[in-house]
Amino acid sequence: MAPRIDFGVPVSITYIGTATAIIHIDGVNFLTDPVFSPGGTEWYRRDVGGLKLTQTKSPAYGLASLPPIDAVLLSHEDHPDNLDEPGRQLLDGRRVFTTPDGARKLGPRPGVRGLKDWKTATLTIGGREFSITATPCQHLPGGECIGFVISSPSFGTHSPTNLPNALYFSGDTVHVASLGPEIRARWHVAAALLNLGKASVGRLQITMDGAQGVQLFEDVGADLLVPMHFEAWQHFAEDKADMVAAFEKGGILDKVVFLELGVETLLTKA
Repeated sequence: MAPRIDFGVPVSITYIGTATAIIHIDGVNFLTDPVFSPGGTEWYRRDVGGLKLTQTKSPAYGLASLPPIDAVLLSHEDHPDNLDEPGRQLLDGRRVFTTPDGARKLGPRPGVRGLKDWKTATLTIGGREFSITATPCQHLPGGECIGFVISSPSFGTHSPTNLPNALYFSGDTVHVASLGPEIRARWHVAAALLNLGKASVGRLQITMDGAQGVQLFEDVGADLLVPMHFEAWQHFAEDKADMVAAFEKGGILDKVVFLELGVETLLTKA
């Protein structure tokens, strides 16, 4: 049985594919990095030397079969494994949190808000107040990318630290030594959704491998690790077997929750 966390409200995740998932928080739905193109889609990136990206698996859901989405957490808008053309359609008329550059490019959508590193936006959905804080990423040079910490008064606090409970979605990044201590000083991370897969451009690694995922998980002091972004694309160098090996070596496999495509997975205790 997968481990569970103590939390103020029910939390579950429905995995759609790559870095796309619905975070269900007591009836409120946050969607991460929307990608909905079918398997076999190819993307050519002229800005990185004509690199071809090939999507190998289809997402669990299409746009028409999604439940109502209350807000979108978009780590960056300029890479098709984090936002594709169908995903852009979903942004219309919604609350979207992303980078400042991404917000400019996605205009004039009035619901899109750009956040600089460590800046916080607050919103009320269904009578509940949420805070969305942008966290730094180190991804492709010259581009902007952020992760997110989701917190709320309804999440309660962690004993004995008395820090507010939170959820963390890393976005696309390699391990950044200063990131974990800053997060750990502000929040108790109950679950860390980490984008892994060891994606590279040439010799430059631009997302975490399994070992770096272990390090960041330990840095932030999270209770659970939820791996994402390690399958469905040819440019990912590590798959689930590599993740399991890294987590076993790091001694954290008993704290890992692997998601099943299209299945809602409960993270909190009943």
